[in-house]
Amino acid sequence: MKKSGQTQISRRDFVKRATLACGALAAPQIIPASALGRDGVVVPSERIVMGGIGIGGRGTHDLGWMIGEPDVQFVAICDVRKSRREAAKNIVDGKYGNKDCALYGDIRQFLAERSDVDAVIIATGDRWHALAATMAMRAGKDVYCEKPSCLTIAQGQMVVETARRYSRVYQTGAQRLSEPNHVFAIEMARTGRLGKIHTVYADIRYRGGSRHDWLPAEPLPPKEELDWDAWLGPCPWRPYNNVYVNHGWYNYYDFATDVAMWGAHTMAQALAGIDMTNVSTIEFEYAGPDATMVTRLSNGVKLVLVRVDGSCWEPCQYWHGACGERFDGPEGWTAAADGYSMTDVSSPALLREYKKVLAEYMGRTRRPMNHVRDFFDCIKSRRLTVANPEVMYRSMSICLAADICDVLKRNLKFDLAKGEFVGDAEANQMRFRTRRETWRA
Repeated sequence: MKKSGQTQISRRDFVKRATLACGALAAPQIIPASALGRDGVVVPSERIVMGGIGIGGRGTHDLGWMIGEPDVQFVAICDVRKSRREAAKNIVDGKYGNKDCALYGDIRQFLAERSDVDAVIIATGDRWHALAATMAMRAGKDVYCEKPSCLTIAQGQMVVETARRYSRVYQTGAQRLSEPNHVFAIEMARTGRLGKIHTVYADIRYRGGSRHDWLPAEPLPPKEELDWDAWLGPCPWRPYNNVYVNHGWYNYYDFATDVAMWGAHTMAQALAGIDMTNVSTIEFEYAGPDATMVTRLSNGVKLVLVRVDGSCWEPCQYWHGACGERFDGPEGWTAAADGYSMTDVSSPALLREYKKVLAEYMGRTRRPMNHVRDFFDCIKSRRLTVANPEVMYRSMSICLAADICDVLKRNLKFDLAKGEFVGDAEANQMRFRTRRETWRA
């Protein structure tokens, strides 16, 4: 007899429902292969979630390089220019076959909202590199930052201190530290195969950032197309001009550097082949405008900053390409630059151990010959990258100190440990640049 509020079920219905329920429990659960890591797919828990900041020009190259790594997934792009962020989105969405890549025009909003992002690539103009890296690391992101990584010595110190305080992985884009021809040249010097190194050469031929004037004002584009205030970032306010945003910014001191513009490519390579742990000071000898500059390290090594007239790729007496470095010792010399099929050496005999030297390097360091792969591996292991903050700071400090030497037109002595010039108050003032309050780190 059915009571009020109850539903009467026949025995047949009960058995039928019980059978269906048991069948549902017994049926296999279908889980995508991608979630299990089969078929070469990396499981979601092992993927590095990435965002891009300032993706245009060099950044587009880096994006294409990174997005090919199987354990990397880009989810967001931040750029002050609408055309740039949309172009980057098309690359990302095209790679993954969806329309999921989110877009941001303001770095502050991007960092505040995207707690899911593990790491970022920063490929803005040089004026933004140190500030964006600092903001990102404070927001808990690991950072791959293009070079030059800072405009001032003080900015370089800020990046080092932030990475240390927040325990972030940082790689500067000195990618030749991960290329075989350069690594071989560096290792031949570092391991003593050339004897005690007495002279090192670094290519600083390209000069930018030397103009102190600014361009006339032009009508501002709509803010949704280009946020000019954000484009300027920490730099002094200057009227908008289309030349700036279309690659012309690197000629102006407000937005760029001089020696460091090209030295950021090569100084890290030059320093990698010598023992920097016992270098306390470096002396800069002013030689005149556009002249090769000789510097002397406290460990007795002469570091020569080579300037060559002509284009960035014009050969010189030390190498036959751009972005070169060379190491000289009593047993011979090695040199490398872009476009080499093999490292240059003073004697063919030095190349006999080419493969062995590279194998020993990779075995000792556990680093691949792939700069972005080193960054991603270090994100997972939490160890220092090959172009870590200290490497960036040392190489950029020397470049920026050379800039200051050129401006002041006198010899200078720089204390690497303290990050300051010895006995020169005017030079020490130039370790900083004034930043607009709106865009302080």
